[in-house]
Amino acid sequence: MENGKRKAIVLLSGGLDSMLAARLMLDQGIHVEGINFFTGFCVEGHTHAVREDRQKRNLRNSALHSAEQLGIRLHIVDVIDEYKDVVLNPRHGYGTHLNPCLDCKGFMVGKARAWMEQNGFDFIVTGEVLGQRPMSQRRDTFPVIARESGATDRLLRPLCARLLPETLPEREGWVDRERLLGLSGRSRKPQIALAAAYGFTYAQPAGGCCFLTDANYTHKLKDLWRSRGERRYDFDDIMLLKIGRHLRPRPHFKLIVGREAGENRFLEGYRNRFVHMWALDHNGPLVLLQGDANEADLDLAASITARFGQGRGALKVRVAVGRPGGPLGERDVKPLPAHALAAEWYL
Repeated sequence: MENGKRKAIVLLSGGLDSMLAARLMLDQGIHVEGINFFTGFCVEGHTHAVREDRQKRNLRNSALHSAEQLGIRLHIVDVIDEYKDVVLNPRHGYGTHLNPCLDCKGFMVGKARAWMEQNGFDFIVTGEVLGQRPMSQRRDTFPVIARESGATDRLLRPLCARLLPETLPEREGWVDRERLLGLSGRSRKPQIALAAAYGFTYAQPAGGCCFLTDANYTHKLKDLWRSRGERRYDFDDIMLLKIGRHLRPRPHFKLIVGREAGENRFLEGYRNRFVHMWALDHNGPLVLLQGDANEADLDLAASITARFGQGRGALKVRVAVGRPGGPLGERDVKPLPAHALAAEWYL
């Protein structure tokens, strides 16, 4: 222990709660470092960075920003492959969409426990608040997380600790329980007031940035699984589901249509993997085609490509068709009329 200090690893999401939990530990003289697990499903750094209309904002990685304000070291750990089992086979099921919140929290605390043991730290800190989230932050689920993660009583929740049984850090006197909080419920007014007192800045009070809680995203993920006939995904899949308009004109193929220049540039990186189209004589989107398409399907896809470009009112539009490893072709097509774009095609 450096200078005799006890050491805590805090799950730093980038939200306000985990930042406050870390600060409460720093105020008690604990050596604190942060850990952030990269699952691939976080909103930040992907769509916000890709789209030009969002690049004008003051964008940043919120977990890094939190660590900077706290003056602590942050460890970012890639868990994309390990996390697949949490998404595909959640022991405790899903929330409203495909969010395996209870399994997710247990997984992340378990990874933090392993890191704690490997690096000589003493306990784990989270920003959880009793009653704040319906799946994972309940009085009956807190012990489940502690038990299944293996963290047991080395897991401390400083924001609501005074409403919970004592943990090892409290019993051993490493932290003063009387200086911890007893927050509960969904309101974040106490946290916002405390943040103001500390002078913290943050993107939003809630730290959740997971696409698995988003209805539109999870609808597209389910569609992907149906089209493949199995529940599997890779990193490129979950990235592409975040970008562009997704249309399924036929059961056997799907189109991803870039919505603006930033998305078109991002989709360029996949031209060697998928059939792709763009208008030659008008500005418009880059379109990826996923699946198996015959000649009639390609004509339809080209007409849709023309429809979403500036040539939508032209009689004919020349559309380039690229194939992975194959020659480039062209098709002269009539842009699909607006009334022919079926609402059920949109994912």
